[in-house]
Amino acid sequence: MNDLSMVAAGSVPLPLAPVQAIDDGVAIARLYGEPVLELPKDLYIPPDALQIILEAFEGPLDLLLYLIRRANLNVLDIPMAPLTVQYLEYVEAMRANHLELAADYLLMAAMLLEIKSRMLLPKPPRETTEEEDPRAELVRRLLEYEQTKLAAARLDVLPRAERDFEWVSVFVAEKVVERLPEVSLHDLQLAWLRIMKKARLNQHHRVGREQLSVREHMSAILRKLGDGEYVVFDALFDASLGPAGLVVSFLAVLELVKERLVDVLQNEAFAPIYVKLADGSRDNA
Repeated sequence: MNDLSMVAAGSVPLPLAPVQAIDDGVAIARLYGEPVLELPKDLYIPPDALQIILEAFEGPLDLLLYLIRRANLNVLDIPMAPLTVQYLEYVEAMRANHLELAADYLLMAAMLLEIKSRMLLPKPPRETTEEEDPRAELVRRLLEYEQTKLAAARLDVLPRAERDFEWVSVFVAEKVVERLPEVSLHDLQLAWLRIMKKARLNQHHRVGREQLSVREHMSAILRKLGDGEYVVFDALFDASLGPAGLVVSFLAVLELVKERLVDVLQNEAFAPIYVKLADGSRDNA
């Protein structure tokens, strides 16, 4: 970073290449490697044809802090006279090119001149409290700005997403355990009604009195389930027993479910119902 060359923009005339001797004359310049023997008669280079953009300060406090740190001065005891002179030289150089950029700097220059004039004035003797240092407010602002600038620099070196690294998302497939629907009493009722409807179509009307035992039907159903395999609910009923036998068989199934001797399962809604001997009940079959 140069001294006062850190102007926001400057205009300089476009220089020509050094004169070089060739066989048939003297080249005053070179254009794309080819010698130029004479200047074009209509050549005109405006004064702002070339602008060099240098790194600029972030504000008047940044400039003051740079001048203080470059001269290795104590912020708590600033020599206002040389600091003000250097600051005004920079502001004048900036005003020569970009007046619209120098508003904040001119305001700080006025503040520096005020502090400088107050320090040059003779101090009348006072019997009360001591007069406050005119530089106190400026020192406070400089220290706060320096702390903020250092904190911003520490934050800037931290890794930042989409600047120093990119987010990476990984899809992790989780195993979904299928949950089978529960068999409700209404499902059993519908299955029972289908069996009764089939029985009415295949059975003749008979009138008689039968002695039927629920326990006997329970034992018969357990024997059918004795191998531990799943059995369709409809297969547990014998249509030849007639409505009375089917009713007792259905009561026997309900009793087995109540005593937790069999399990009633269904793969999905409206699918066939399966009955299986409960774990630990095979010995009782």
